[in-house]
Amino acid sequence: MKSVIITGASKGIGAECARVFAENGFNVLINYKTSEREAFALRQEIKEKFPSLICEAYKCDVTNFEDCEKMINFALSIFGKIDVLVANAGISQPKLFIDTSDDDFDRVIGTNLKGVYNITKATVPSMLSNKEGNIVAVSSIWGVSGAALESLYSASKAGVIGLCSALSKELGPSNILVNCVAPGAIETEMNKNLSQEEKEMFSSETSLGRFGTPREVAETILFLATQKYITGQTIVVDGGYLM
Repeated sequence: MKSVIITGASKGIGAECARVFAENGFNVLINYKTSEREAFALRQEIKEKFPSLICEAYKCDVTNFEDCEKMINFALSIFGKIDVLVANAGISQPKLFIDTSDDDFDRVIGTNLKGVYNITKATVPSMLSNKEGNIVAVSSIWGVSGAALESLYSASKAGVIGLCSALSKELGPSNILVNCVAPGAIETEMNKNLSQEEKEMFSSETSLGRFGTPREVAETILFLATQKYITGQTIVVDGGYLM
């Protein structure tokens, strides 16, 4: 039975990834930082629906490499092997560039880019010893095109794309695939700060005329995590917004 670690899995896209992977027979490790209640409720939901699977929740701050190493060791102790890593944990802070601070930079870049670096660096040694693995990182359309008021977020998510592109070349000879998913406007808590007018504007500029759902992103991540010949790619899941 295959296993997956999903960072930032207590809510939104990460939580839906946990459900989708469980539905497809994966043992699941739900990573969370502060949302303990949501993480354990999701764990219970999955265990009740799929009693034959191993599903655990684990508190880990992905900005801390030692924390990530401990989580990987825990995952190996219960799963024996890590087949898939979904590096999903991320934060946003809309703000004018001239109003951003050093603390803002450290927080956004630290979570969105260094967090992917840390958890990937902690996971890769076990995948190298197994000579196989699949890594999917969650970037954003703003990592592809950039967005006003999202300079730090855009920079962090562009960095994720660059990191995954480079790693796909480095790890490919060991049969480890590395890809990115770049969601657009998705119905998640991160987008709850948008006004109704902003939501309507996004929808009107999207070819499909609506926000996407966490499940639509999660199913794309599952596809990338279970195929054998796509690597180094960034798959945009935005309903046609960037077209």
